[in-house]
Amino acid sequence: MLKRTLVLAAGFALSLSTLFAQAADTLKVSAIPDEAPTELLRKFKPLGAYLEQQLGMKVEFIPVADYPAVVEALATDRIDLAWLGGFTFVQARLKTGNAIPLVQREQDAQFTSKFITADPAVKSLADLKGKTFAFGSVSSTSGSLMPRYFMLKDGIKPETFFSRVGYSGAHDATVAWVQAGKVDAGVLNASVWDKLVAAGKVDTSKVRVFATTPTYYDYNWTVRGTLDPVLTAKIKAAFLALDPANPEQKAILDLQAASRFIETKPENYKGIEEAARAADLLK
Repeated sequence: MLKRTLVLAAGFALSLSTLFAQAADTLKVSAIPDEAPTELLRKFKPLGAYLEQQLGMKVEFIPVADYPAVVEALATDRIDLAWLGGFTFVQARLKTGNAIPLVQREQDAQFTSKFITADPAVKSLADLKGKTFAFGSVSSTSGSLMPRYFMLKDGIKPETFFSRVGYSGAHDATVAWVQAGKVDAGVLNASVWDKLVAAGKVDTSKVRVFATTPTYYDYNWTVRGTLDPVLTAKIKAAFLALDPANPEQKAILDLQAASRFIETKPENYKGIEEAARAADLLK
């Protein structure tokens, strides 16, 4: 009986070790859903293939329903690597205590948000008093937190200044709301605005930028703090090695709206944390 129990225990341990080995062979990656799911997957596929080649392991993209889900997945070790906005990174860092920001795009050190409208009479934020306005997701750095922070600094409290405040859920959705006349104005990520305009997905004869925020740190690629340090170092090296002089790698960078990736650190996001606390979004 004892012998049989030992055999079963050994078999169970072998099954567990096999399961963990298989899990360790797959890098699970996710991203904040700041654009349509199909667009996020389109942008990630070439990058995922590149990471597989560089790391020598399978890379799997795990879509999530909303911003808090990415933070929760990092905190519970269900994903290994995530594309986060500055605010989402702050939330992840506070929740996990050890999330590690690896790299950011060059422009993420000087990021901005764009205020847009289809109303010819709107020339500044002051012209929007009593009108309707759209942010992106509540947890979006560039689509909500930082624009709100800068408005508050100018004495504009959105909930009392505008007649109605809505949350579209994503940057491209904010543009669609403004273009369709669902709201009088909105604010979104400057990079997504540029991309939509370049792709002809905005009727610029109707919708235009009327203001831009001051600069701030934003997006980064973050790993969970419990990830193998050797793998973490390899991931960082792979991003830093992306070379715009290499046509295949330039295509990957272009999809990420990046000229190149540079190193980042937690201290870069202290301003985001201060803005979140000022807006009473962190306890």
